[in-house]
Parts: sequence; structure tokens; C-alpha cells
Amino acid sequence: MARKVAKKPSTSIALNKKARFDFFIEEKIEAGISLEGWEVKSLRAGKAQLTESYVVVRKAEIWILGAYLTPLASASTHIDTDPARTRKLLLHRKEIDRLSGLVDRKGYTLVPLELYWNHGRAKLSIGLAKGKKQYDKRSEKKKQDWERDKARALKAINR
Repeated sequence: MARKVAKKPSTSIALNKKARFDFFIEEKIEAGISLEGWEVKSLRAGKAQLTESYVVVRKAEIWILGAYLTPLASASTHIDTDPARTRKLLLHRKEIDRLSGLVDRKGYTLVPLELYWNHGRAKLSIGLAKGKKQYDKRSEKKKQDWERDKARALKAINR
């Protein structure tokens, strides 16, 4: 079930902090993720990484590539555990069509932002994003530094 993420989920499993540094996030979308049993157990243990992962549209389906779910030591021996396998994302057809159109025509990209639990189900927050240039990253860093210094100065004055 796809819907726009209104607030930050409280039960986060993994964050992709680099995505906000490298991209301008214009819209967030919540998607389900198709998992195997050992992957769910691994997520419950908090063993997931999204840093080098990305989302692609293939044959009118949306997939996440490069998400790494470390298998637990207690995983079954007769199941082939592939930690970096391609996983299907679950969205409504209208949502998939809209996103694929934006990615194809307008130059957007889909970036995984956060993996979290929502009512006992694993969900992935996807960002519809545009890439940042190097000067954008520098100005963003300068702005963050200024905000931090301003907060310190106001805190010192209010003491």
C-alpha cells in the first residue's frame, strides 16, 4: 500500500543519511518490501544497511538493489541466504506508473531513505529526488554550520 509519509516513523531499522547529502528530496513515498523469513528476523535484530542501495523501475515494477541484510548466525542451513539480493517493492499500479513517468521524463531518481516498522510490517521510505551539484553541497554544509553556531550563541545568551 503506497501513501505519502506524513511524519517520521518511530521504529527505525536503518537510515540512509548520505541520501539527504547527495540529493534534494522533493517527495517521500512509503512502500512495502517483499522479504523472506530470514530477512525479517535479520531486520528485527537491526542488521540492515541502505547506504549503497538504490531503487530502479524495471518492467513496470519497482525494485531495490544493493540493500544489505546481514543473515543471522542462527539462520537455517538449507536456505541460501543472499544478503544483497534484489528485493521487490510493493506499491499500487497508479503510484508505480506515476513514479516511472517522473523518473523517465523529468530526470528524477528514486532513493531509499529509511527502513522501518509500521504496524508490524517492514516499510521503506522512498524519496523522489534530484541530484545535488558540488556547490549545492558546500552551501548546504555552510548553512548547517551557521545554524549550529547561531544555536550555540543563543544558548550562551539565554544562560
